[in-house]
Amino acid sequence: MTPQELSDRFEIRALIVRYSNALDARRFELLDEVFTADAYIDYRATGGIDGCYPKIRAWLPPAVNAFPHMCHLVANIGIALAGDAARARTLCLNPVEVALPAGAAQVMFLGMWYRDQLVRTAHGWRMRERVQEGCIRHNVPAHLQIPAARDA
Repeated sequence: MTPQELSDRFEIRALIVRYSNALDARRFELLDEVFTADAYIDYRATGGIDGCYPKIRAWLPPAVNAFPHMCHLVANIGIALAGDAARARTLCLNPVEVALPAGAAQVMFLGMWYRDQLVRTAHGWRMRERVQEGCIRHNVPAHLQIPAARDA
């Protein structure tokens, strides 16, 4: 690998981690440093919505407030570089605390893959597309609607 390829891979991995840390810390403004302004995002595999970044950015804070605690552990990051563009596939393991209607809480576990299209910008690498693929669902409360995993 060339020094540029090593640098690109390092920056893309850091971007993927930045996304997870922004969600877990509920620092949604940091997502402006992750996505292009016209990015397409698809969260339907885990019961969310899809659309352009501004729509998703507005939807995320109230949607995430339903979960008192969550963490996104990302691993198995595969990156394919093509000049100023790249594709990545990342495993995400996501335990989430869910408030129950009766006032208690439980932890559900989601495992998913993120498929990303990335582009090099004047401000560094950014995601121009992020699509979730469902993988594992465990202990999901009946009141949540999370679709079954789709075929990859």
